[in-house]
Amino acid sequence: MSDPAELDDIELDAEDAKLVTLARTARARNAAAEGAAVRDDTGRTYVATSVELPSLAVSALQAAVVMAVASGAAGLEAAAIVSSSGQVGEHDRAIVADLNAAAPIFLAGIDGVVTAALTPS
Repeated sequence: MSDPAELDDIELDAEDAKLVTLARTARARNAAAEGAAVRDDTGRTYVATSVELPSLAVSALQAAVVMAVASGAAGLEAAAIVSSSGQVGEHDRAIVADLNAAAPIFLAGIDGVVTAALTPS
């Protein structure tokens, strides 16, 4: 498991910044605990929030990846999570690794400021 990059080392290009913005907007719109966005290997983006039902709990990143795969994505280029928790769970890292072990995962606080850039494995 890779350690988070130092904050000074995190530089987002326009497409990665877009993922953070989409994740932040979805989280706010749904008043959810987390928002996430992923970009597939063809450049399409998928956005989701965490789901908390009595019989189902899914993280925002898991939901976004499920949407991407269900739409035919074979791989991921990058992912972003906006959450107040300050961490990326092992299951979230594993689901990204299933599609690209080198895809960066950007973690941002609810203010949209990226605090970590991780690799899934």
